[in-house]
Amino acid sequence: MGGGKSQLFVVDPLERLRPAKDSSVALMQAAQRAGQEVWVCRAADLAVDGQRSDAASAHCTPMVRAQPLNLADIRPDSTRTDSGGWQVPDPWFTAGEPRWLPLAHFPVVWMRKDPPVDEAYLYATLLLQLAEQQGVRVLNRPAALLAWNEKLGSLRFSELMAPSLVSANVERLAGFAAEHQEVVLKPLGGRAGQGVVRCAAAAPGLRALLELVTQQQTLPVMVQAFLPEVTAGDKRILLVNGEPLGAINRRPMPGEFRSNLAVGGAPEATMLTAAELAICAELAPALVADGLFFVGIDVIGERLSEINVTSPTGIREIERLGAVPVADLTMERLLRG
Repeated sequence: MGGGKSQLFVVDPLERLRPAKDSSVALMQAAQRAGQEVWVCRAADLAVDGQRSDAASAHCTPMVRAQPLNLADIRPDSTRTDSGGWQVPDPWFTAGEPRWLPLAHFPVVWMRKDPPVDEAYLYATLLLQLAEQQGVRVLNRPAALLAWNEKLGSLRFSELMAPSLVSANVERLAGFAAEHQEVVLKPLGGRAGQGVVRCAAAAPGLRALLELVTQQQTLPVMVQAFLPEVTAGDKRILLVNGEPLGAINRRPMPGEFRSNLAVGGAPEATMLTAAELAICAELAPALVADGLFFVGIDVIGERLSEINVTSPTGIREIERLGAVPVADLTMERLLRG
């Protein structure tokens, strides 16, 4: 098995994936439907062998302990409220025996390990860079995964965003809050809305909070002017090679301002406005140039909020609510080169 029609997915352990929600599973299914062999591994299964080298080039050999996967058919089913509107067979996959293979065995490798972008993630990405140097196409490009922090990367387009500041200095952060009255604090390494706090400049404990989130002024955080439009929702837009393929609106649950699905946001069908399409068009050249093939951007009130590059989600919700076959369209664009 393997070779020109194989794709490797670097993912979290299979038992932790939720097939009715996980975009990685949707992409694997699309690869299988497109006639590709699907293989999986964990980040810890990546290695490099300095003893196995190409005699002509004297390069080391990036390796992986991977296993082939066969996925069951998972279909939308509006009657299945217990599984997010999808019919999920049990088991939803069968896996073959793990094997050690050169990473160059796989023309395409998807880096779909969920954050945090910690030390283990960093080393996995660097190992994938070695494979990329030997002709493997890694999605998203390893160097871009490291360079495009999902909060800081969006600041390359700060003119599209709400007023924002990144700093570890409490005085500067408090001054920004005083200027904008109500703000949102975001840890730079956060994901899925975790650690995001809304606060008012007049709050008695603001400075203590700022000291806490900056770890006594040693760790920078992002602070943004609060956008009241978030009560109407936060749009997740999926871009493939710079092209917007679909979107969902995520509406916060009552009493909550965070709209992330992981913290209870409710997905609903949506259409893109002219302003949102213009945001996508402005981002596209930079995303394509840096090898960011599969990206999820967040837009609130027609302002860019974040650019998600590590393991963007949203495929299942867009496919179910918008009837757009995002995973198959993604695979089609990938395979046509």
